[in-house]
Amino acid sequence: MRRYLQIISFFVFFVMPYAHADFVEVVAKIKPSVVGIGVHTPTSRPQNILRGTGFVIGNGRYIVTNDHVLPTLLNESLLQKMAVFIGTGKNAKVREAEIVATSSLYDLAILKISGPALPAMKLASGEFIPDGSFIAFTGFPIGGVLGLYPVTHRGIIASITPTVVPAVSAEQINLKMLKRMRNPYLVYQLDATAYPGNSGSAMYDMKTGEVVGIINKVFVQSTKEAVISNPSGITYAIPVKYLQQVLREHDISI
Repeated sequence: MRRYLQIISFFVFFVMPYAHADFVEVVAKIKPSVVGIGVHTPTSRPQNILRGTGFVIGNGRYIVTNDHVLPTLLNESLLQKMAVFIGTGKNAKVREAEIVATSSLYDLAILKISGPALPAMKLASGEFIPDGSFIAFTGFPIGGVLGLYPVTHRGIIASITPTVVPAVSAEQINLKMLKRMRNPYLVYQLDATAYPGNSGSAMYDMKTGEVVGIINKVFVQSTKEAVISNPSGITYAIPVKYLQQVLREHDISI
């Protein structure tokens, strides 16, 4: 018993502080790669509307986010542009962005920006990480109401689960569900709380900072929890292997 207590004490007083210090360094390293995704309208007030989160990959000019984060239509008469917001606070800068690839199946989008390259995040291998793995994600959970201040949450992989569950009745089957049923795939279910503004955030390994998934707060939930009258607050993430697949399909080299 005494030996057991000694081991626990060693872990609490010596191992955990080092692990915490490592995570602090990881967060500091990835924050410059976290960007806001939205619309810039120079003739309106406010000019900038934040719709979700994205992160930088590859050469520092490619941005990953969720497809559902992108606006369905831009008003050309108002000079609206797809925008990526970089920096922090109220002095965030705007970069015009173009869409280079999308996947409605995986709810992923890849944008490209011009100008100086930004720090990029590294993608992990395409292997699934096991249940119980520690993860974190950094993004803009409540949008840009108070300025561009990235927020970090952490949690664990709770399960690897199908995107669609069987419907109880025919009335609960919609076009989205039919498409997913034809092309089923697995996603991560997280023991962590995310908000709509987190959609598109990189989910990363707490030790290495490598991207292992993309937070999806809306799209997966709309099909997976269709049998529930009141959808849960569960958070899901698209595994990075599907992002790598989209990159290959569109011949995007990173």
